[in-house]
This record gives sequence, C-alpha cells and structure tokens, in this order.
Amino acid sequence: MKQISIVLGLCILLAVLLSSYQQFAVERTMLGMDSLRAAYSQPTSNWPKPTIDSGTTWKEFSSLPDFDTTYFQLMEQPKVVLGKMLFFDPLLSGSNQISCSSCHSPQNSWADKLSTSIGHDHQEGKRNTISLLNVRERKTFFWDGRATTLEEQVKSPIAAHDEMAMDLKKLPKKLAQYKGYRTLFKAAFNREKVTFDQIAEALAAFQRTITSRQSRFDLFLKGDYGKMNDQEIRGLHLFRTKARCMNCHYGQYLTDEDFHNIGLTYYKRKYEDLGRYHVTGDPNDVGKFRTPSLRDVMNTAPWMHNGLFDNITGLLNIYNSGMQMNTAKPAVKAADPMAPITDPKMKALKLSKSEIQDVIAFLGAITATEYKMRRPEQLPR
Repeated sequence: MKQISIVLGLCILLAVLLSSYQQFAVERTMLGMDSLRAAYSQPTSNWPKPTIDSGTTWKEFSSLPDFDTTYFQLMEQPKVVLGKMLFFDPLLSGSNQISCSSCHSPQNSWADKLSTSIGHDHQEGKRNTISLLNVRERKTFFWDGRATTLEEQVKSPIAAHDEMAMDLKKLPKKLAQYKGYRTLFKAAFNREKVTFDQIAEALAAFQRTITSRQSRFDLFLKGDYGKMNDQEIRGLHLFRTKARCMNCHYGQYLTDEDFHNIGLTYYKRKYEDLGRYHVTGDPNDVGKFRTPSLRDVMNTAPWMHNGLFDNITGLLNIYNSGMQMNTAKPAVKAADPMAPITDPKMKALKLSKSEIQDVIAFLGAITATEYKMRRPEQLPR
C-alpha cells in the first residue's frame, strides 16, 4: 500500500512538473516572439543584420512609393495610349490570333499561369513567362538577360517562330493600313508613317506603367507594424537569416538583378537549358538564370525558368536541400568545361516544416492585391 502511495505521489509530482515546464515553454515562446516583433517594429536601419555571404553586396528592404497621383494622366499620354492598344492587339502576330497580352495577361498578374508559354500554332515554349510587374526597374530582360532595354526586349517575342511569328519588316505596313493606327501614330510621333522602332517605343512606354501595388509588407516598412502577424514576422526573420534568401533577394524589388545556377539546368538531359550561356558563351554561365523579383510572388505561379513548381512548399524544399547534389565535381568539370556548377550560395538550410510555412507566410505578406487592368473596349481599325 505504501509503495502504491509513493508511485501515485511521483506521478502527481511528474504531472505538476510537466505542466510547469509546458507553461514555461509557452511563456518562453511568447517572450521570444515579443522580442522578435520588437526587433522589427522599428526603422530598417535598426533591424537585425541578415545572413549574407562574404563578397555579396546587398541592399536593405525598402517600400514601394505611394500611389502616383499622376498615373491617370500618364495613361492618357499619346505614346502610352498607342502602346496599350498595340499590347492587346493580335495584329502584332503572324496569325492575327496572339497578342502580347496572350502571355502577359492583366488578369494573371501580367503572366499566363502556365508552366511554359504557348505560342504560334500552339507550340510550347521552353521557358516560363515572366510577369511584367515593375518591368521598368529591370536592368536586363528575359530569363537569360539577352536584352538590355525594353525597346530591345519587345522584338524577340513578336518575331519568334514559337511565339507571335510576325515578320518585323512587314508589321509597320500591316498596321498602317488601318486609319485608327495612323491617327494614333500621328498623335504619338507627330507623323502617320509607322516604323518598327516606333512600335517598340510605344510598347515600352506602356509596359513602364505596369507596377505593383503596395503590399502589407510595404505598410509594415512604413511603420504600420500591425500589418504583419507573428508568423509573417518569423518568416521575415528566417528569410533574412537561416533561410539565406537575402543573398539574392533584397532591396525594393527583392532581386539582385543577377544570374545564378540553382541546380535546375538538366545538363545533357531531355529538358536541358543552358540559360545565360546562350548569351555570353562563357561555360561558367551554363545553367544560370536571372533572379526574379519576389514582388507579388504568390500571384505569379508557377515558378522557376521552366515553370517546374506550382506548389510553393515544394519550391522551398529544393532550396532547403541546397541542390549541391547536382553540381559538377572538379574532375568532371576538368573533363567537360560545360558541366554546370551549382552556385555556392545554395546551401542546405535545415529548415523545419514549420519554418518553411513561416517563410511562405512572409511571401504572402509581400504579395499585394492584384490590379486587373481593363482591356481596350475597341482596338484601332
């Protein structure tokens, strides 16, 4: 009987101790979250420093500017009006069936929601359509950076056989046969004659008006610290530290404007894409692709240059792995200079499942409400 009482007493004591420990753990977690919130509820100059590799130049986050009250005046400028008409007009394609908006739809955050684009004669392209949001801020264009200006950028999709398949030399004459376009070109360029350079200039002028709205993260950066919940703040901290995201995604548009091989080149396999190498011819650029902006990232799935991921958890899992299993060993690289090497910035992160969900929550906070621009009610004819 005495032994039973002792065992019972020990059980009660253990239960009390366990309860006390659980309460302590809860209070500790709450205190940690309170400290984390306090660390970020202040100007960015006082934020905890991010985890950045040696030699990496980075910029602190900054918010998008407030809504430009001159926006509607800008949209009425003759060159922008012309560019918008051209952007939505299928006359720019050889088949008269495909417009720029076929792949860059305002209803789909200025992308197409497809893994890879579908173009002329339903041909499937090799790469994912990049959103045009904030395209005026890019230093290079396309996944491989082969264009350096917006005016140069518009030529490739119009002429490409698997996109719009239009002869650039014939396009000006094609448009000039319509009085509506002659009038618009006269208003924009002070003459009715249509040239391709004018077409490119007008399209670029319109694309420069395509910008993101402010997100809850922008409002948080401006001092409204109630705009992000605890999970999103944990995700922000992980993004900057353990997850190592700020080595490539930083500044106002969350991109370093550079090119990296993250291990998805499929070298010498069915879906091979050598990326930046096709532009530079440098074997060290094999498999490198541009760092996309993360502005409105949760609206622009699927992700990656080949649209491989439509699930954000799966995408973060590949970063969590480090992807170094795909990098060429020194002996292989010596024998084959083209063998791709995964960027050393890619490292195993050891993020837990809950930490991955925290990062995803933060990505939601930097995603703004979509602005679904209305298409022209009538095209120039």
